Amino acid sequence: MKLSEKITITNEDNMIMMARYPDNYFDLAIVDPPYGIGEDGSKNHTRSKIAKAKNYIPFAGKDIEPPNQEYFNELFRVSKNQIIWGANHFFGKVSPCWIVWDKENGENDFADCELAWTSFKTSVRKFKYRWAGMLQEDMKNKEIRIHPTQKPVALYKWLLNKYAKPGDKILDTHLGSGSIAIACHDYGFELTACELDEHYYQSAYKRIRDHMLQATLF
Repeated sequence: MKLSEKITITNEDNMIMMARYPDNYFDLAIVDPPYGIGEDGSKNHTRSKIAKAKNYIPFAGKDIEPPNQEYFNELFRVSKNQIIWGANHFFGKVSPCWIVWDKENGENDFADCELAWTSFKTSVRKFKYRWAGMLQEDMKNKEIRIHPTQKPVALYKWLLNKYAKPGDKILDTHLGSGSIAIACHDYGFELTACELDEHYYQSAYKRIRDHMLQATLF
């Protein structure tokens, strides 16, 4: 589905999607795949002591296993650089440039930070942005959370500012809530993304479309 001239999202398996593209077609892949730790949204509501979290519908695959080697082979084939969230759980490649997202979670048993492996050769970088249940860094522009592993739009905008260049083609193989699409739309990047789970694809589609419509009004 082409949401705009530069934003294309599809409801399909990422291996099928990537197979359509030649080597190094995308300049940067920013992906948030399953970590293989069972965080599918079914237990979120029991884990926060500060603010009650939403009980989400479990997504396809239920975060039982991380992607296999075939997925990573394709990801590295079609993209020149990569940012891979959760790689500390399943990825053995060494990198000098890990990204640390400090979520300022407070008193709960969620992780205080999330880590992303990158293919870049610069130093470790940290992004501090509160994301704890109902509590968010930017409460005046609070995001409605529609996905159990949703990341804030501000995080993706920070990544694009730090690691993408004007004109870059961006790839996301696990669209999830669609935050990356909103960031790419606002910053003018071309994005190709897919989501396997039909429920979350439709939710993300509506979220992205509503954001685009609202942006045109103002």
